[in-house]
Amino acid sequence: MIKLLMLPIIFTGLMATGLVATADLSAGPSSTNGKSRLFSMDNLTAWCIIPYDSQDRSPLERASMLRELGFRKMAYDWRAQHLPHFPEEIRVLRDHDIELAAVWLWIDEKSADGLQPEQEFIFKTLEDAGVATSIWIGFHENVYAGREDDQKVARLAEIVDRLQERARKSGSRVALYNHGGWAGIPGNQVRIIRASRFNDIGIVFNFHHGHDQIDRFAEALRVMGPWLETVNLNGMKKDGSHIVDIGKGDHERDMIQILVDSGFSGNIGIIGHTTGEDVREVLARNLDGLEQVLMDLQGKR
Repeated sequence: MIKLLMLPIIFTGLMATGLVATADLSAGPSSTNGKSRLFSMDNLTAWCIIPYDSQDRSPLERASMLRELGFRKMAYDWRAQHLPHFPEEIRVLRDHDIELAAVWLWIDEKSADGLQPEQEFIFKTLEDAGVATSIWIGFHENVYAGREDDQKVARLAEIVDRLQERARKSGSRVALYNHGGWAGIPGNQVRIIRASRFNDIGIVFNFHHGHDQIDRFAEALRVMGPWLETVNLNGMKKDGSHIVDIGKGDHERDMIQILVDSGFSGNIGIIGHTTGEDVREVLARNLDGLEQVLMDLQGKR
């Protein structure tokens, strides 16, 4: 489980982009090199930036935009019209030295017992390109509706095992993505993982899908423990829109402090999940908001 410890926030000042000042946090015990920084640009992953971009950027334009902002990681979310460009996306990310940190996969009743052609294309493209990444799995409630709790666990563990076997062909692995419903509850995700045949399944916790965990975030972190690989940030208000800029909510400061105090040393996601906006501006606002939150937390020390 996550070891609870207090880690000092060291504010390092504005980066060359002028868009974000990162807080250097000494990495927790699960760090691979002992020197990573939780909120450094090298550890921030741009997420929800393709279908939500009003500018409909090409892979090349998107990679250039990410480098301008300072990102070195991107998670790939998609709609059917984007998939033909996925091989190009991978090539362009490589050319710009940006890591493909994850790929989104949505499982509903149509794909629960066999992947749809678009999903097959994703796995095949990763295999052909030799890309190992994290496959973020979200479950529609129709996959497990009407089943008892233990039946839900068994059903989803079976699906996860099949997807994990496929992911391993490219050196990838799957991670459970909280997208609401029973399958998005941290305790249930851990039950699914424990019922799986594999010991390397991950968990992705999204603030914007985690409003039911605001008041018990510390306990959720303890439960997710060693499986938690990524936390995607968002402004957090209990009422109103669930998509809020970081720093504009009522609870994300406390939640980020809890995350820091937990010793978490995985990936941090910055989302561009708004409609009708240039995603560059959305990412920039969230980077600015994170900067302000970290400054506020530093001031409380």
